Amino acid sequence: MGRVTAPAPPPSGFRPADTGADAVLEGLDPEQREVATTLRGPVCVLAGAGTGKTRAITHRIAYGVRSGVLPPAGVLAVTFTNRAAGEMRGRLRALGAEGVQARTFHSAALRQLQFFWPRAVGGEPPRVLERKVQLVAEAAARSRIRLDRPELRDVTGEIEWAKLTQTVPEDYPAALVKAGREAPRDPAETARVYAAYEQLKRDRDAMDFEDVLLLTVGILQDRPDIADTVRRQYRHFVVDEYQDVSPLQQRLLELWLGERDSLCVVGDAGQTIYSFTGATPDFLLDFRTRHPGATVVKLVRDYRSTPQVVRLANGLLAQAGGRAAEHRLELVSQRPPGPEPVFTEHRDEPAEAEATAAAVRDLVRAGTPAGQIAILYRVNAQSGIYEQALADAGVPYQMKGAERFFDRAEVRQAGLALRGAARAGGANDAALEGAVTLPEQVGAVLGTQGWTPQPPSGTGAVRDRWESLRALVRLAEDFAAARPEAGLAEFHAELEERARVQHAPAVDGVTLASLHAAKGLEWDAVFLVGLTDGMLPITHARTPEQIEEERRLLYVGVTRARKYLTLSWALARSPGGRASRRPSRFLDGLRPGSGAARGRGPGGGGGIERGSGPASGRRRQREPARCRVCGSSLTEAAGIKLRRCADCPATMDEELYERLRGWRLERARELGRPAYAVFTDVTLTAIAEDVPSATEELARIPGVGPHKLRQFGEEVLALCAGRELPAGDGEKAAAGDGTAAGPEPGRDGGPESPAGAGPEPDPFDGFWEEPEGVPPEAAG
Repeated sequence: MGRVTAPAPPPSGFRPADTGADAVLEGLDPEQREVATTLRGPVCVLAGAGTGKTRAITHRIAYGVRSGVLPPAGVLAVTFTNRAAGEMRGRLRALGAEGVQARTFHSAALRQLQFFWPRAVGGEPPRVLERKVQLVAEAAARSRIRLDRPELRDVTGEIEWAKLTQTVPEDYPAALVKAGREAPRDPAETARVYAAYEQLKRDRDAMDFEDVLLLTVGILQDRPDIADTVRRQYRHFVVDEYQDVSPLQQRLLELWLGERDSLCVVGDAGQTIYSFTGATPDFLLDFRTRHPGATVVKLVRDYRSTPQVVRLANGLLAQAGGRAAEHRLELVSQRPPGPEPVFTEHRDEPAEAEATAAAVRDLVRAGTPAGQIAILYRVNAQSGIYEQALADAGVPYQMKGAERFFDRAEVRQAGLALRGAARAGGANDAALEGAVTLPEQVGAVLGTQGWTPQPPSGTGAVRDRWESLRALVRLAEDFAAARPEAGLAEFHAELEERARVQHAPAVDGVTLASLHAAKGLEWDAVFLVGLTDGMLPITHARTPEQIEEERRLLYVGVTRARKYLTLSWALARSPGGRASRRPSRFLDGLRPGSGAARGRGPGGGGGIERGSGPASGRRRQREPARCRVCGSSLTEAAGIKLRRCADCPATMDEELYERLRGWRLERARELGRPAYAVFTDVTLTAIAEDVPSATEELARIPGVGPHKLRQFGEEVLALCAGRELPAGDGEKAAAGDGTAAGPEPGRDGGPESPAGAGPEPDPFDGFWEEPEGVPPEAAG
């Protein structure tokens, strides 16, 4: 298939009422145009990664609205994340299709549930639990079942799966067998916790996010009059990411539809990666069976990735098996050629992280924005070593799934300032003097909050604050381009709506994210790290179906890259460790020197670099780390840093440790960085246990690299010697002002959520990350 040709004319016999609707079709390729103009009956769009599916369906809705076929208030577009729903609303608004509802399954259901509850049940609906994990912990305690944090996370995930598959507690063990699902713990015990959890919710008049769907389904099933009211309101449905629907979501969709067939679904079975939540591609693959007269359109022109990246992605799925693989889409790149994907092998994980950080730094220096680079891994436990490596390299980064954008202090303050300026009006606000356009006005208002067009020289908190404000300025630029007539009042209203649904703008900084969290996103450069057997596929993936889902997860990672793609792995976990790992089996036949690929499709090109990268090349071979107390070999990252086993007695100087923590806090404030970017808690503990007296001794402590030795070494040695620091070098903190107590939340032993994975993700923002059991070789 060649490049896009001139769009074909609309289907014969179709006469739009508004001739201006044809303008919506400009720029669509023939397949996208077919999607946009097929407005009658069921439509199934099989859309590969990067093929413009959002463009196709938003233009379909806009064309239907502007041609008079689809009434805006009668259209409900459903997707799985608030970010995707917000993006869809923005595109529809720009296309002149305002009034169309674009929501997640959960938010659409909650809106209906809250509206109809008084009529169907009476009184106020139950309150929605923001976090279910605490209640699950209480249910386990009531059931006299002891759960540690990983087990609590596993049981919470099992309860979510059971509810999304409409499985009640007493049927849970049998449902596991029927689904071929391997339980993380005794099914009978999980069923008891599940039953106790449900009772606790009833006792406290509360519901979780799965209940939102269940209760809405129940009302629509039991009250035909309410179902009719909903169907009179919404007559046309579009469902994005249809391969990710669960049986419960499919049931809700069927109740919304009734006997009608005005339904357009979009999906790609090759990107099904959420089966642990109950998602299944069967509804997508069986669509034509359920709707025999459906129109099926395949989108395979890839506008995102270079031919080199697409070749590797196609080769990856060419080796796949199972039903989803039978319906795989062979992508055809529409972009100019780019560099070949790079495969790199490293001795150990620290070498891999350092080489990755060095390559990222080189890309940034060469002109690739940090916000257009991502490092993706299989499990969140892998992030720490890359956070440290990027911090050491002086590269800003952001964690996907960390603090929400609109919860940041600087963003809240900026919102208040913009609201005040909007209310005062330009004529009454001196800050707006000379600012004409909306971006200029927003920039002027944010200037009172510390915004400057030029970035600060530092990193850490100062740079993070600047990036947040710059994201608001960029959002104002995009908003003004879409709505030239809009002013500060309209922009502030847009911010409030985005905050309500947590639709955050992009913030500059290298993205660190799991492969699950990266779904739906894209970057100029992507580094896929930790690609070893046991990690991808992960150890607990044992059945053929589970293995194939792991392959699709890697496919999702590959197809996030527009131009630069690096795939790397380490032969050992720790420096000096036994090189017992092997590259992921999914790379067999794709990486050079790995033998012929099985199945159809071409293999990916690119050169292999063994021990590559500036940082990797400089590392010297080290002996296995041993415990200084008992002499055993050390394998855990924390143990290597402390140079002792976790169970061996510590010899830490508690007073020195507190002085170091106070000093660190002060230095972090001076530098505008988070405290852990100076030294982590584990490194401080190691220093307080060793009490080094010379530079050479301090340099031997893991976590104290050459850069930090130059920057902080003299001060740390002074603290170790009990000397007072000169004024301005952390004197206040070293003296102890009470502000340094307690480790940073979620860092090196600091307080975390009971699930051990940070804040529980909001299902209103789509699918949360898989409850992950980290294999032994991945720990640390």
